Amino acid sequence: MAIASDKGFQDFEALIEYVKHLERRLRELESERNSLRRELDYYKSELEKLLAPPLIEGQLLEILDNNRAIVKSSTGPNLVVYISGAVDRSKLVPGAVVALNQRGSAIVEVLPSHVDPLIKGMEVIERPETTYDDIGGLSEQIRELRETVELPLKHPELFKEVGIEPPKGVLLYGPPGCGKTLLAKAVAHHTNATFIRLVASELISKWIGESARLVREVFRYARMKAPSIIFIDEIDAIAAKRLDVGTSGEREVQRALMQLLAEIDGFDPLGNVKIIAATNRPDILDPALLRPGRFDKLIEVPLPDEKSRHEIFKIHTRKMKLASDVDLWELALKTKGATGADIKAICMEAGMNAIRENRTLVTRKDFLKAIDKVMKKLARSKETLTTSI
Repeated sequence: MAIASDKGFQDFEALIEYVKHLERRLRELESERNSLRRELDYYKSELEKLLAPPLIEGQLLEILDNNRAIVKSSTGPNLVVYISGAVDRSKLVPGAVVALNQRGSAIVEVLPSHVDPLIKGMEVIERPETTYDDIGGLSEQIRELRETVELPLKHPELFKEVGIEPPKGVLLYGPPGCGKTLLAKAVAHHTNATFIRLVASELISKWIGESARLVREVFRYARMKAPSIIFIDEIDAIAAKRLDVGTSGEREVQRALMQLLAEIDGFDPLGNVKIIAATNRPDILDPALLRPGRFDKLIEVPLPDEKSRHEIFKIHTRKMKLASDVDLWELALKTKGATGADIKAICMEAGMNAIRENRTLVTRKDFLKAIDKVMKKLARSKETLTTSI
């Protein structure tokens, strides 16, 4: 009798353990089911995103009554669309970037303000290594550039005390190879401002209105990153004198110029944004660009004289091993009419002459051969230019 009761008690305990095991297993299966359901919901939402039509970017122009708005679509036309109830109305201001549903063209989202990737790519992130000490024979130009660009950015209080507005822009002009771009690199090195460098031809687009938009985006980005400096190389590509008759491409160039003039001297102040432009052809620039209040400072970067050529030779030969018979004043005298770029080419050619003869010491003979080669090439190019004209 006692044995039977003990066996029944053991069976009962085993049954309880089995029930507990089943309960644990049930909880595990429920947890696994919930995990699989979440995974299924995730893949369903991802599939819906892949199958959903893309949204169209647009710009809000005006809010109308009856929950409607006028939007400029990125595809071209202005549209009168409805505003979705899920959109935050406080963010709907003229100029806001919005997303439009393709089916009903309704505003479904207000997008964050963004900058054109082309404009972001123009910012010089790593500062050039060129300093003012690397520029020979342009001490007066460096002084004027520092007074016009660096001083207003570093000490704006001086201009307030005197009661004058700081200059907005500087135009560097002169023959090619004389150091205009080099001056801009030195400014980028010595200032803590954001440096935005572009070639004027990059602003020209085949689409109507796109060139003006790019100019507007450049200045908007510069204001956002102020203090900043915009360097426009070869500005004559968009700033040539305007003609009454022209092709659609020329009219697009003129739109870019008009937008540039409006940005420099428009209603929106430039503040801590300075402009440096460079050109080889100041004679073809539009007079509207050169008037006071736009490019206040015109700095000529001329061909180097004898003293300047000597300074440039000193800069380009300071890391070279020169023989005792090398006289830099003699080299400067023999290179009349050469630009800074020509002198750099002469120094490189002289070094190559030494390398060809397995020498590390550069002699006077190497320099004379290099001068003869480079100056002859320079004379031939001038003759070709004269003949073509």
